[in-house]
Amino acid sequence: MSEYMYLVQMDVPAELEADFNRIYDTQHVPEILKVPGVLEVRRYVVERSVPEVPRYIAAYRVASADVPQSPAWVKASDTGDWKTQIRPHTFNRRHTLYRLLP
Repeated sequence: MSEYMYLVQMDVPAELEADFNRIYDTQHVPEILKVPGVLEVRRYVVERSVPEVPRYIAAYRVASADVPQSPAWVKASDTGDWKTQIRPHTFNRRHTLYRLLP
């Protein structure tokens, strides 16, 4: 079985960063970790960058390529304040799926 890394990159307006990080850490990540096939979630913020690179990245280690599009994932990602208070304000979003090399 292969392992995958699903990377989600985004920016959020500066005035929402505190809420963004609080909701991501206390609601969004715990819900996603309940999804079957999610092995680990790590979050990062840019230390040094080039133009156009999103400030935040979430790295989801998953057991299969289908996990990020599964009904359980969609339900978890729509739970709590994320969908209504944060998601509409995010921008410069990128979603990329990588397969672990043998």
